[in-house]
Amino acid sequence: MIEDVFRSELMTLVRLALREDLGHGDVTTALTVGRDDLGAAAVVARRDLVLSGLDLALAAFREAGPELELSPGHDDGDRVPPGGVILTVRGRSAAILTAERVALNFLGRLSGVATLTDKFVALANEGARKAGVAPPRILDTRKTTPGLRFWEKRAVVHGGGANHRFCLSDGILVKDNHIRAAGSLAEALRRARDNGPHNLKIEVEVDDLGQLAQALEFRPDTVLLDNMDPPTLRRAMGLIRDFHAPGPRLTKAEASGGVSLATVSEVAASGVDYVSAGALTHSAPSADVGLDWL
Repeated sequence: MIEDVFRSELMTLVRLALREDLGHGDVTTALTVGRDDLGAAAVVARRDLVLSGLDLALAAFREAGPELELSPGHDDGDRVPPGGVILTVRGRSAAILTAERVALNFLGRLSGVATLTDKFVALANEGARKAGVAPPRILDTRKTTPGLRFWEKRAVVHGGGANHRFCLSDGILVKDNHIRAAGSLAEALRRARDNGPHNLKIEVEVDDLGQLAQALEFRPDTVLLDNMDPPTLRRAMGLIRDFHAPGPRLTKAEASGGVSLATVSEVAASGVDYVSAGALTHSAPSADVGLDWL
């Protein structure tokens, strides 16, 4: 449902980006390139990347020149090596040049998110393997660029990660400010449990082991272990297992807060089910892509 809505708005986003870039017109192209001159160009990866945003790039070229011939060399989610041709464009040179920057911006931004996610996933899997625990799923957050959330979260999936809540209506996540506003952790969870829709899972953020023990009494679906170092995460996992013993562990555990490429392996080794990282979207460097004239 959400995907259908945002796909219907794809052209709105692309047209906004083109209008922003064009201003009153591409004066350089108008002065240097004949209106009906024909040409061809390739969109190329300058460094290793995981591709995302291809449909937005295609739409940018189609909007600038409906007659352009577009030949993708890869699909979203593909690993593209340096020099790999992502897309070949043939047709009116002016249309190609006019859409170039917008198409590259979409590809660079979203492939950057996918590529960073891929690195997080690889490091998490390696850390879990060495520790002999199941690898956690790498999750994004709502720390996304306004207006680009759907596309950035989709890029996380292209990089091998998974999506946390898309929006505030997707689940109950009781965070520190909810606890303060409600008066206590217990009161916030009681209200969520007693008044929430039966089909929404409940997750609660805890800052220390004391809060964790208190939260477990309400049997939330997931506990978010916020800003805990790896030794504390391991103790937290022990508390969760002990609470549910001798039966299976029913409460899932998510580690969050400042997780980076330098720390994700050790965090994953603690045995948590999920690792969420805002860095996937708010700190991903743009992938290096360019357009080469053929």
